[in-house]
Amino acid sequence: MPIIEHSAVLPAPPERVYPLLARVENFVDYSDMITSIEPLGEDRYRWQLHVIGRDWQFDVQVVERHEPRVLAWESLAGVANQGRYTLVAVPEGTRVELCVSYQLGNRWLAKAVDKAATPLVNQVSRQILSRVEARL
Repeated sequence: MPIIEHSAVLPAPPERVYPLLARVENFVDYSDMITSIEPLGEDRYRWQLHVIGRDWQFDVQVVERHEPRVLAWESLAGVANQGRYTLVAVPEGTRVELCVSYQLGNRWLAKAVDKAATPLVNQVSRQILSRVEARL
């Protein structure tokens, strides 16, 4: 499973950053690539993205919430993925670390996506964190 990591520092303490990341349904406002996020109940969500000229859908469940330090999820259906935001207090505010792993069932599709995945995840992460920062 490929692993992609991205981090950034936001100028606010974790107690202010975490609530914005914990509202998963708001991520649709944080990135142009996320077309919809549908709450399914019990901390489950259906994500729809438009990336690499394709529509992608997956259901995820938040599996870990430790305010204000950790928010983690894993997929239930669709594109197999796991992710974790870790928030660390630093003198400048909060270092937000994102770690995402994914697996595509089709090896030919995976080969093409793997080359684009790291820059795409980094782009989405930068977009999300800059919009979270704007809301601070």
